[in-house]
Amino acid sequence: MAAAIAGAVAAALLLLCPAWASAAAVVGEGRRLHTLFSVECGDYFDWQAVGLLHSLRKAGQPGGVTRLLSCAEDQLPSYRGLRIGHTLQVPSFSRHPRTGDWYPAINKPAGVVHWLKHSPEADNVDWVVILDADQIIRGPIVPWELGAEKGKPFAAYYGYLKGCDNILAQLHTAHPEFCDKVGGILAMHIDDLRALAPLWLSKTEEVRQDKSHWSTNITGDIYGMGWISEMYGYAFGAAEVGLRHKINDDIMIYPGYIPRPGIEPLILHYGLPFKVGNWSFSKLEHHEDGIVYDCNRLFPPPPFPREVEMMESDPNVKRGLFLSIECINTLNEGLLLHHASVGCPKAQWSKYLSFLKSRRFSELTKPKYWKGQKVDSTITTQHVALSKANSEYPKIHTLFSTECSSYFDWQTVGLMHSFRLSGQPGNITRLLSCTDEDLKNYKGHDLAPTHYVPSMSRHPLTGDWYPAINKPAAVLHWLNHVQTDAEFIVVLDADMIMRGPITPWEYGAKLGHPVSTPYEYLIGCDNILAKIHTRNPSACDKVGGVIIMHIDDLRRFAILWLHKSEEVRADKAHYATNITGDIYASGWISEMYGYSFAAAEINLRHIIRRDIMIYPGYVPLPGAKYKVFHYGLRFGVGNWSFDKADWRNADVVNTCWAKFPEPPDPATIMQEGLDARERDLLSIECARALNKALYLHHKRRNCPRIGTIHSTSSNKIERIAHESSRNRKRGKFESMDVAREKTVERAAATIPPVHRSRRLARSSRMWIIAVWAVSIVVFLLVISMFFTDRRRSVSRSRVSRSLKAHI
Repeated sequence: MAAAIAGAVAAALLLLCPAWASAAAVVGEGRRLHTLFSVECGDYFDWQAVGLLHSLRKAGQPGGVTRLLSCAEDQLPSYRGLRIGHTLQVPSFSRHPRTGDWYPAINKPAGVVHWLKHSPEADNVDWVVILDADQIIRGPIVPWELGAEKGKPFAAYYGYLKGCDNILAQLHTAHPEFCDKVGGILAMHIDDLRALAPLWLSKTEEVRQDKSHWSTNITGDIYGMGWISEMYGYAFGAAEVGLRHKINDDIMIYPGYIPRPGIEPLILHYGLPFKVGNWSFSKLEHHEDGIVYDCNRLFPPPPFPREVEMMESDPNVKRGLFLSIECINTLNEGLLLHHASVGCPKAQWSKYLSFLKSRRFSELTKPKYWKGQKVDSTITTQHVALSKANSEYPKIHTLFSTECSSYFDWQTVGLMHSFRLSGQPGNITRLLSCTDEDLKNYKGHDLAPTHYVPSMSRHPLTGDWYPAINKPAAVLHWLNHVQTDAEFIVVLDADMIMRGPITPWEYGAKLGHPVSTPYEYLIGCDNILAKIHTRNPSACDKVGGVIIMHIDDLRRFAILWLHKSEEVRADKAHYATNITGDIYASGWISEMYGYSFAAAEINLRHIIRRDIMIYPGYVPLPGAKYKVFHYGLRFGVGNWSFDKADWRNADVVNTCWAKFPEPPDPATIMQEGLDARERDLLSIECARALNKALYLHHKRRNCPRIGTIHSTSSNKIERIAHESSRNRKRGKFESMDVAREKTVERAAATIPPVHRSRRLARSSRMWIIAVWAVSIVVFLLVISMFFTDRRRSVSRSRVSRSLKAHI
């Protein structure tokens, strides 16, 4: 009976295993992780490797770990540590093969380059974490949980790399404005590492050879010997390929330092000496220490936790002391386990060994999980990277306003993709205006760094439906709820594609003089409209689209922008086209007038530039290098055309491989005239950029490559777009909210949502859990039956022996 039940359970598990494996593969797809660290042949790195590897296991670090071991050929025969962890042997660069320079730190980038070229592991991972050997890890380091993205690695802050701010960066990278002061821990996508690694190595060689700039006042190297050239090699290499880091100053701490309140660091970097009371530790004192090979020998034990409790009354200082003893205790625990694994005799009992094996120590050193800095729901602190290495250039932050809808989501995907490619300095924030009801069903939270704003589409006082007012309302909300150190703010529209950086120093923006682009149709600046709505009509500038404004001007201006927009919107007596220039005469451009009249009110005089932005379909100015496409109007090339309004309700973001109709091949453009050809080429570039952004978005979402899904979904979406276009051409306008509801309902009924795969993944996981639970119950039942049968047989044998005894 028991055997039959066990057989049935085994058969059921075998049948379920393929589905189980498949579900696991789907969940883990695109998130294969590998950890690297670099060492050299020698006792010094061996004890560090033992400590790091032990801490990674203890922390539950996912994925594989590879030790990149740089050894010269004459070192290998006598080297004792080949069996420490999973190891890839790497040719040593300590003595440079070409220059003869002795610089062992270069082995780190050289080892990574070798791993990428020669290890099969590199072809089977998506994300890589790179650590230093002299670290203790306290919890899993998972790139996507830390906020790393493709093109935006995660790293710790190394503030002493002052060369990013001076002539060193200007000499060694074409993009000093992208130089980030980072190091310690690097978490990045494998594609970014492939692009970066060769430059990391070559820039390290370059900085190392630049001896004329080794001085402390240039590099920050206290020894002035070029010892941190490898760190600059990384920073300059990353700048060269345009990587912009997510920088954090809390994930890593040096033992001996005091952590910030509420922060639980994940990495202890014991690169500097530290002490607790009369006890101290310095790694340099153990440079030739063969402690790994001396059975049961450990580093001098630090004070016990209860002793530390009595040393310090300040709770935060006390936390720092506890981190220091945790670091060395974890190192010693790793050594103890390593000695046991290589056959050392059992260590003699001691109070310290008893503590290392105690539940108390296990509880103190259980894995910590990164939660990031605690952010208040109303105040967000944002750190912006330097916009230029030289301090004469100000910091920049870019903003754009959207709403919770599929229409704005595909525009967001396009703008964010172009932002990453443009080289725009600083960070970007999407101002997302949503009602509470919208947010419940909204799917696009991860499309961009986002600041959430209460929706004013339906005015809370008047009930007027005017979504355009969300732009000034959102900017005002951001200013009131976000702390930023940016000096200039660039404001864009969602329906834009960036082609290059938009900076105040290029276009001459300064305090009191914002930069913007011309909106000639704002004829209200020249007539009664301006006289009614501003005391200074002569200062009314016909501008919009792209705005570069000093933060102090924006703080004074934003509330007026909102109030003037409300004021003009309420002035229905002057909606006429001959007064406003609005072809619909519906007050739809009230927000644009709100901007111009508010700027006039505080006498902001704009520097108007015609060479920043162009509408696709317009003939470009001769020699203009436009930085922005604004695809707000219909444009076309030959028989092909694109109008964003046709795609108002098509969910191209959440439907796998959906895209817009491809524009013509540039090679097919007839050369009717140079102006016409340039116009058409720019139109094609804009449309291609949108489709490229969507393609990469779907690829990041791990969309299945199924031709039927692609063709069917795309056809349905195009049908919705064409219906929308026909309705607009026939003049079948409904109110915007009713039209949106009807078309979204139709789209939802015809297009399978991409998130269904996530529901399937969740249901698969629930199914697996249920199977495990049933299996455990059956197993316990079988065991119970087995022991019951055994007790019965034992009882029968006792009775039999008893009968025999009586006979």
